[in-house]
Amino acid sequence: MTTNLSPWTGARRRIFLQEVGPRDGLQMESAFVPTADKIALIDALSAAGLAKIEATAFVSPQAIPALRDAEVVLREIVRAPGVVYTCLVPNLRGAERAIDARADELNLVMSCSETHNLANLRMTRAQSFAALSEVIALARQAKVPVNVSLSCAFGCPMEGDIDPAVVLDWAARFDAAGARGITLCDTTGMAFPTQVAQLARDFRVRLPKAELTLHFHNTRGMGLANVLASIDAGADRFDASLGGLGGCPYAPGASGNVCTEEIVHALALMDFDTGCDLGLLLAAAARLPALVGHDIPSQIVKAGRRLDLHAPPADFAHWRERALARESGAARD
Repeated sequence: MTTNLSPWTGARRRIFLQEVGPRDGLQMESAFVPTADKIALIDALSAAGLAKIEATAFVSPQAIPALRDAEVVLREIVRAPGVVYTCLVPNLRGAERAIDARADELNLVMSCSETHNLANLRMTRAQSFAALSEVIALARQAKVPVNVSLSCAFGCPMEGDIDPAVVLDWAARFDAAGARGITLCDTTGMAFPTQVAQLARDFRVRLPKAELTLHFHNTRGMGLANVLASIDAGADRFDASLGGLGGCPYAPGASGNVCTEEIVHALALMDFDTGCDLGLLLAAAARLPALVGHDIPSQIVKAGRRLDLHAPPADFAHWRERALARESGAARD
């Protein structure tokens, strides 16, 4: 059973929500979201109390034209105290650009699946590790922390199951190389609750000092269940995407990341402390369809919060009076 109390203090457990929509969500969109709108979106997210925001990616504009304005976005956002502004970087050149634009953290990506890594990054895992180790060394010189996101940690759409020992070995190698945090990514929505709970527990045993983040997609409807299972296993950091935007080009049918406002809504009902203002998140999510040009997966935006009540039907007074009249007549009889 998921507990909302800290096992150490008995207080409400703090769960850290980390927003990836401005990068992981917008990079999948065919329509270019104007730079000013990206900045306004990130500013709105900053005000909502998220622990970390992945603001953009310093990648080739030809590879991901949707994020070709990375420098301007990162330089012109209003930085809220206590919020970490992280950026995805694929290589040394991207790291140099991100450091110059004052990124608080660099997020590096490698897949636990050899096939997925070759398809996505055009490199073997060994080649990726060597290249990313150089990025970590550069970041350490610049005193910028590094997080490493391990894709396909819970399964690969081309290879199938990934041995948990392989995932933990790569996590340990990056930890030894100097990464502050490791994100275990359910890149294509293959994870299930008992699996994620076991891997989270094993990660904590193997790397007790590393900052662990879980990154789930809702492809098969198990996103929230996976979050709750991870919390039971001791995890307290989760990536999520406003509106449920996102996906993966190498996973046909894969849906977006778990939806930020849905996770915040669910955890608030269970009395977890996310530090997030749900009203501000909903207002920001409601602006997304106009920005991206299509509907968004968020059910909370569509249906509202659990206690967002509705007026009775227009003929309610008529039928109420008739029902009360019948009740009164029955009582006289």
